[in-house]
Amino acid sequence: MKKVFKAIGKILLGLISLIILSLLGVFIYHRVNLSKEASLFSNPPIGELVEVDGHKMNVYTYGEGEDTLVFLAGAFTTSPILDFKDFTDQIKDDYKIVIIEKYGYGFSDITDDDRTTDIMVDQDRKALTAAGIEGPYILCPHSFSGLEAIYWAQNYPEEVKAIVGLDMAVADSYKIDDYSEENVTKAVKGLKIYDVARNIGIVRLFANSSSYPDYLSDTETSYIKTIASRGYMNKTIQSEVSHINDDVALVDKNPVPDVPTLLLISDGSETTGERWIDSELDYASKLSNGKTVQLNCGHAVYHEKPDEVKNEMESFIDSLED
Repeated sequence: MKKVFKAIGKILLGLISLIILSLLGVFIYHRVNLSKEASLFSNPPIGELVEVDGHKMNVYTYGEGEDTLVFLAGAFTTSPILDFKDFTDQIKDDYKIVIIEKYGYGFSDITDDDRTTDIMVDQDRKALTAAGIEGPYILCPHSFSGLEAIYWAQNYPEEVKAIVGLDMAVADSYKIDDYSEENVTKAVKGLKIYDVARNIGIVRLFANSSSYPDYLSDTETSYIKTIASRGYMNKTIQSEVSHINDDVALVDKNPVPDVPTLLLISDGSETTGERWIDSELDYASKLSNGKTVQLNCGHAVYHEKPDEVKNEMESFIDSLED
């Protein structure tokens, strides 16, 4: 029996050594690639870096038109520019398109700042000013960034011509047990595990092309892999998630901003179901110029129903001029 246990011990020791050596190899490979990729983040291939609060934020601007549409990505969107670009390419001939990559996302810096909605909106506004983009804007938020759009319209109404919500969240969307302080804390702890895996280099191994949308070119796919390998679930995003209940309270302090609003609503299958839908419908009912369109599709409505989203958006924006 002693010989058996000794043999098993040698096998286990060998396996542990193999795992440690493999992780060390992955870590070294990851660090070498991070060094090679650094130039992409100091000089992004898409967008323009502007200085905001001592760091660099990436802003992408293109298209022609009198109205300026500012697209704000939802949480965990690896590359907001490339996530929106397939849709915005379809409307760039009619509108000036602006896509902001908040800190922690895309080619923007990863920072230690608190990521509350008021701070993010303040930085959004500074980024637009630094990029020479004047308002008023039509804000086009997806998911969590709906809180940014609402806060923006509450506090700087002269800058917001309208809101086009791409299945955007409202404060009531998060007033459920899933977003209790206890559950949010657990979620952030889970993100820290992904953060550790990314720092080791494990995320790089699994960031393969099969997981990316087929509308991306090979070059664009490589950019997303690079961004994910560098910043997946980083500390800036963790801070953003940790403040979700603070953000709800912040937005709830003021009345619903009565700016023209179009809410393009998903079927709720990828969010919180009827609660998500009802929250948006109730929000729109409080507006003097609020329109809702329910789409039979998942959360990323601009990917799943681009033609319907485009038509409804254009019709709504045209009506603002009447």
